[in-house]
Amino acid sequence: MTKLSVNINKIATLRNSRGGDTPNVVQFAKDVQRFGAEGVTIHPRPDERHIRYQDAYDLKPEVYTEYNIEGNPISKFMDMVLELQPTQVTLVPDSVDAITSNAGWDTIKHKDFLVDVISQFKDKGIRTSIFVDPDLKQIEGAKATGTDRIELYTEAFAHQYSLGNQKAIEPYTKCAELANNLGLGVNAGHDLSLDNIQFFKQNIPGLLEVSIGHALIAESLYLGIENVVNMYKNKLK
Repeated sequence: MTKLSVNINKIATLRNSRGGDTPNVVQFAKDVQRFGAEGVTIHPRPDERHIRYQDAYDLKPEVYTEYNIEGNPISKFMDMVLELQPTQVTLVPDSVDAITSNAGWDTIKHKDFLVDVISQFKDKGIRTSIFVDPDLKQIEGAKATGTDRIELYTEAFAHQYSLGNQKAIEPYTKCAELANNLGLGVNAGHDLSLDNIQFFKQNIPGLLEVSIGHALIAESLYLGIENVVNMYKNKLK
């Protein structure tokens, strides 16, 4: 079964909008694990507009499933990840002013940089994943960096699927097949939701993990977080 990692950035956004500590991100992480999530994902950004770097430290002793920290490997981010040693680090090439992740790595252009960064994480026993677009050349490039996994950037699929275009899955299927053949694990994330997750799962061979935040939190406003976590788990079987 594909693992569900819940991205809790939106909980931090809600907390920060009023100051104080409500909702509490550590308690929320504990709860989603109790409800059945197999992982917790955070994505701290340099301006700390949602998840703060201190949150990453506060969460460490409370995440007993898989702890996945996403981000652009600037020096501050790298220092934090190397110190915390989460289960997985997912490298995302965010620009400083990005509202949300909007592109995968050019694994060919940035090969040397990625090789250096990944080697430092792997020396600490941290599993590495690279955020990539569904492009076969980028999958081949990812293999050359030494990464353990890729995370397929699924926004394009989600948008096209919502318009009724099921063929939008095809490049993702081909990339997953190639990754499997190359010995790379396959993760996925961005705009996956209850509406599209089952179709995506059924068409992606060897899908190990999905990281879902915005849609899952929005759906939970209507359906409740415990219910939604279990709805995702059922669709991922």
